[in-house]
Amino acid sequence: MLSNSLGTVIAKSYGFREYIDTFDGYSFKYPQNWIQVRGAGAEIFFRDPFVLDANLSVEISSPSSSRYQSVEDLGPPEEAGKRALQQCLREFMSTRLGVRRESRILSTTSRMADDGRLYYQVEVNLKSYANNNELAIMPQDRVASLEWDRRYLSVFGVGNNRLYELRIQCPENVFSEVESGIHEVMNSFRVNTVAV
Repeated sequence: MLSNSLGTVIAKSYGFREYIDTFDGYSFKYPQNWIQVRGAGAEIFFRDPFVLDANLSVEISSPSSSRYQSVEDLGPPEEAGKRALQQCLREFMSTRLGVRRESRILSTTSRMADDGRLYYQVEVNLKSYANNNELAIMPQDRVASLEWDRRYLSVFGVGNNRLYELRIQCPENVFSEVESGIHEVMNSFRVNTVAV
């Protein structure tokens, strides 16, 4: 096992490594060939070195402004799905002319993990279309084509009076090849109690 001064432990497992953050109180598995990217704006961020649009991150609510007791404070899983969808739309909002986004919630579920905590899991699809000539005067000269098509997956959990979200992004055209591994990552996500 490797350890650093922030209380983070990385342990190898079959095809995956485990990331454990004892300071903030969460852990998850990630594909062993993914690399950590520093300064990405998230709590932690890992990226596939070959499929650059495939990545995962963790977001945590502020300890001073949140008092979550359970993931059910978000409402039912469908409400968490709407929350994840709105977050994606905000992050990928575009000011370019002729850009259109299509989005839909693919699934929302809840599961009780082996740690006794309830987690919500959400899958969202987001497509972006852009015009090839957004300044064209005639509509037939503005043809919208698919820019990208991505799957966004979130796992919400609550602990330490905070909301934790594991977020995974993957291009839709490779999702079926990596789906079982992504679901293993999602199912591995745990929120751990932090000693005060």
